[in-house]
Amino acid sequence: MRIVLPSIAVLALATAGAVAQQPQQPQQSPQSGQSAQPGQSAPSAGSGWVPPGSPGSPIDATFFHAQVLMSAHGFSPGVIDGKEGQSFKLALKSFQEARGLKPTGELDAETKRALLSANRPSTIMARLGPDDLRHQYVYPFPEEPEEQAEANFLGYRNMLEKLAERYHTTPATIVALNGPDKKIGPGQTLRLPNVVPSSRDYAGVPGNGGSVMNALNVDAKQPQGDYVVVDKSEGVLKVYRGSVPGEKGEKAKQGEGGRQDARQLVAAFPVTMGSRQYPLPIGRWKATTYAFLPPFNYQPALLNNPKADEDLKLPPGPNGPVGVAWLDLTKEHYGIHGTDEPQTIGRAESSGCIRMTNWDVMRLSRMMKPGFTAIFQA
Repeated sequence: MRIVLPSIAVLALATAGAVAQQPQQPQQSPQSGQSAQPGQSAPSAGSGWVPPGSPGSPIDATFFHAQVLMSAHGFSPGVIDGKEGQSFKLALKSFQEARGLKPTGELDAETKRALLSANRPSTIMARLGPDDLRHQYVYPFPEEPEEQAEANFLGYRNMLEKLAERYHTTPATIVALNGPDKKIGPGQTLRLPNVVPSSRDYAGVPGNGGSVMNALNVDAKQPQGDYVVVDKSEGVLKVYRGSVPGEKGEKAKQGEGGRQDARQLVAAFPVTMGSRQYPLPIGRWKATTYAFLPPFNYQPALLNNPKADEDLKLPPGPNGPVGVAWLDLTKEHYGIHGTDEPQTIGRAESSGCIRMTNWDVMRLSRMMKPGFTAIFQA
């Protein structure tokens, strides 16, 4: 039987559900590349928009739906944008490996069939409410570290940027889904990637981690892992369930009937790892403590291409250098953290740390208990 991923334009869309409407306020047009201040109208881009999934749209309907389904299975493509980029192929290879399929990175019939078991349409029609729009916006955003150090919070620049992170996509993709003249504001309905969680029960998440997960549409129900592996040659952080390989003193986990569990790949995320100046620290480390919305100690001596010469204390926020979370490693000065530029994951260099999208690092923190083993290898 031929399996075809349906076009975005003809999908039966799920709804986001009714949300409370805030008092009426000016609305913002989702103009790609605009830095319109929250509550301010952006100029129209004019004609030329075509519906997503149609010839001429930057969104490929098949790849878009596949990205949504991969994410639902725990294999993140990074940003959901309908493009067959490097992160898409890496995520698909990991998914195929986990399902016992040939890891080609291609959407063959067997892979499509396995993806469609998630039974999730690619988009939803979301009526925007407080959780989508309420935020401590920062406009104009300070670009230099010295200016950022004087701010109280490094938040999103505008509603469009916040909405893009909440729905695991990019501002340009939201424009492509809805058209440049569509307004963003309380009570408005937009077509967005279908990443709405099945559960928001964040019981047990310490500090403000639960509120961050809610803001980023992170599902409380995540596959649970025991250790992670980052291979320099792959560009992916893989989450495994089972005994940590080669770890002394570890007792093998037992499955049904007393048999020893085999290692099982349960999730994977695209990452940025190291640079020539600060390479990936090969070895075995522990991720001991988690910090959500952490401040950042800006130390030029430890950074790749620093923009300032002096040590600074930068405030927290999703647009801070480490994003919304820092999972501290036993390797001094190293951690697994978020980013202020999700579209660069897997492309730009880092200062030796493992950098992920903000929503992916929060998903990882939900999958793994503090103290998990992180194996970095070449």
